[in-house]
Amino acid sequence: MGDIAKSVLGGAWTLIVGWILPTALNLAVFSVLVAPSLRHSAPMERLRPATGTGAALLLLCAALLLGLVLNALATPLYRVLEGYTLWPSTAYARGCVRQRAAKRRLADRIALLRLERRAHTAGPELPAADAEELARLRADPHLARTAHRDLRRTAAQRALLGERLSRYPIDDDQIAPTLLGNAVRRLEEYGHDRFRLDTQVLWNELTGTAPEQIRRQAELARTNADFFVALFYGHAALAVVALAALASDGAEAAALLGTAAALTALLPLWYRCAVNATDEWAAAVRALVNAGRGPLAAALGLVLPHRLADERRMWRLVSTLHRRPYHERAAALDTYRLPPPESTPAGQ
Repeated sequence: MGDIAKSVLGGAWTLIVGWILPTALNLAVFSVLVAPSLRHSAPMERLRPATGTGAALLLLCAALLLGLVLNALATPLYRVLEGYTLWPSTAYARGCVRQRAAKRRLADRIALLRLERRAHTAGPELPAADAEELARLRADPHLARTAHRDLRRTAAQRALLGERLSRYPIDDDQIAPTLLGNAVRRLEEYGHDRFRLDTQVLWNELTGTAPEQIRRQAELARTNADFFVALFYGHAALAVVALAALASDGAEAAALLGTAAALTALLPLWYRCAVNATDEWAAAVRALVNAGRGPLAAALGLVLPHRLADERRMWRLVSTLHRRPYHERAAALDTYRLPPPESTPAGQ
């Protein structure tokens, strides 16, 4: 049934589920828990509907309007949570240092588990390089806190460590100061890391030529992350409004304080859910890059080389040509261009 609804609604599905639905939920919380304390204020007196039908219509219109506004502001909203906007340079630098350390600790924990299993299997025949690395990891005081717990993990639980590590970019230079920034950056980095295809520069071309099913999958996969981002911002705004409503006449202090506390407590949960939701988004982008490179090359008049090293060189040249002003070095693309079609003599 969900797939049928998605196909019927088309592109509106991402807007409705990603932004309008969470906005409606936030407005419902406002109308039930915050609005009663503002009933004597002039704006609420003017906006208060006379009937239940009017209240439902007002909620629907407000959800549609605010959902559209949030959708239009999606990029700046994401950039704040990713750590790119409104972050002081010192906070940005410290966040990057902290995230690099977290990535390194996860990698070391996984490496320690792998080497412990290898040492258990190989015994004294463990290669010297592995034995030296194992001794270094065992001596790390930071790993000592989690080593015993990690060794008792099941295979599925150990796989979750790898899943958390996969939410970081491969290149440490691409590390962002927040978890969400890194989770999004890893999917932006995939095409460049594997094939030197800059998906940020060639996104419109890539989505415009990819198979329809894969393109739709990439669009829909982001919806879950949008949903939790919208919930996060809506709850933050509601908590501020609830605290501000304490100054109004007839304010229900206990209800407002409880509402603000509950909404604030839910913010880390929605943020973590948004981070986890990027897993499906990253998988969809990976499929888009893997399956869409061929159609993209054909649309650009290029032929995919047989050798991976040659393909990486080709995509690097294409990305550079789109990102920077023309330079004569771009003529190296001639090697990969399709030959012109043979002209047919007149009269034949």
